[in-house]
Amino acid sequence: MCSDFRRAESGTELLARLEGRSSLKEIEPNLFADEDSPVHGDILEFHGAEGTGKTEMLYHLMARCILPKSEGGLGLEVLFIDTDYHFDMLRLVTILEHRLSQSSEEMIKHCLRRFFLVYCNSSTQLLLTLHSLEAVLCSRPSLCVLLLDSLSAFYWTDRANGGESVSAQESTLRKCAQRLERLVRDYRLVLFATTQSIMQKAWHTPEGAPSTCQRPGRPDLDYRPYLCKAWQQLVKQRVFFSKQEDAKSCRQFSLLSYHLKKNTSKQHLFVIGESGVQFCGHVS
Repeated sequence: MCSDFRRAESGTELLARLEGRSSLKEIEPNLFADEDSPVHGDILEFHGAEGTGKTEMLYHLMARCILPKSEGGLGLEVLFIDTDYHFDMLRLVTILEHRLSQSSEEMIKHCLRRFFLVYCNSSTQLLLTLHSLEAVLCSRPSLCVLLLDSLSAFYWTDRANGGESVSAQESTLRKCAQRLERLVRDYRLVLFATTQSIMQKAWHTPEGAPSTCQRPGRPDLDYRPYLCKAWQQLVKQRVFFSKQEDAKSCRQFSLLSYHLKKNTSKQHLFVIGESGVQFCGHVS
């Protein structure tokens, strides 16, 4: 257990190891402006409807992290928490194969040794998992990134189990948010978590107007927070994902990266191919 590990080294030694966690400034220059690149302790939310590229972006970031530096990666360890049971190992391997200059079974295995996967089927199991992570995190200074797909998976189940009380409905997720905050802060991690846009603002459409005019093109204008305030207050950057409705290819998407504290934003187009996410350019 982590308590035993801590007894084997001083607090100063533990801090020195955690201070040595690698920078994530280069995790994806196209996704964040230089001054907005995630730093240790940051929590970022990928928000959008189903099928808008959120999970593919997690695969992209994951590959960037676990690829060796000699192959343009960061050589870091990553922990993926899957609550939707949608994680596709074959998809991750395919992306790695396309990005390695010399793809081999041994090189793929070398990359995957930096990858850890955990499944959770309820908010309660997610909370228990988060409590169990301390033993792993305090012994692996190369583990710098947590990916959670998705934080909103149990929203409706928790609402049903909580009865009429909003506090009861949000109780477990609130504890998960508090635990995530502590882990990210104390172990100098960066957390990327996806949430699905199951609620949107209502927009009045003129009679006879085409469906593309039903709401503004800015996905952040549709945003309506529905998860507990404990989570909302933790998020430093929120990235809104949407599919390009007028795109020639059904695999073209848009994202708007919004820094909540600096009030700055950056918008990009990207496509998803066999090799994963590929950015098309900046949208002014």
